[in-house]
Amino acid sequence: MDRRRISALAHGDHPVAAPLGDDSVARLLDRALPRDGAGRILDLGCGEAPWLIRALEGRPGLRADGVDNDAATVTRTRKEIAARGLGDRITLHTEDAADFAVDRPYDLVLCVGATHAFGGLRRTLDAVAHHLAPGGCALVGEGFWERQPDPRTLAAGFTPDEYADLATTTDTISTAGWTPVYAHVSTLGEWDDYEWSWTGTLARWALDNPSDPDSGEAYRAAAEHRTAWLHGYRGTLGFATFLLRRTPGYVL
Repeated sequence: MDRRRISALAHGDHPVAAPLGDDSVARLLDRALPRDGAGRILDLGCGEAPWLIRALEGRPGLRADGVDNDAATVTRTRKEIAARGLGDRITLHTEDAADFAVDRPYDLVLCVGATHAFGGLRRTLDAVAHHLAPGGCALVGEGFWERQPDPRTLAAGFTPDEYADLATTTDTISTAGWTPVYAHVSTLGEWDDYEWSWTGTLARWALDNPSDPDSGEAYRAAAEHRTAWLHGYRGTLGFATFLLRRTPGYVL
């Protein structure tokens, strides 16, 4: 079963593909979006574009682009956007986020939970900077270690140097020429809601579609993910979403 289909199914009942609740998403967008209600937004690794949809609904002055390399997800999301009446204001691009190029900069650039598309946090920050208009903001979501990963966490598929602690992660952002102006650290409750939703939605789909050839694999994927979370990284892997501005005088 294609991992992208698993992800699309598993995230179907959660507000975004990251451990943030509705209130946290709304608060971050309120702080990040242009105050005058107008402007251009870019989401690198947009998936089903929940951040863009949330941002544009009720804000008619905004326009947005989303980039994702999963053609099936982009096709499905275009239909959802059109059904919401946003088809003339959100444009989706099927390509690797690292290859996306455009002539005009954006007032807000997002990359939440998709830094792997650029090979890590530092490269993501540099890519985001190239798309950002002067005075604009970035929303970047990244994992970090709440505590040193133990053998159970590493057995779940992580490596010790895959993430740093929150302080070191913030230092990396600062040395890359960014100033944090706000951040949200996902709570354990948000993580639990996200993981129960991820595993539960996928398992429910498998149970409801026993004749689908992917049903058995989806059920196993949900069970394996649940085990890795509960017996591995729960309480160890954290997630922070940073609201950033460029530091004056910094040159890439």
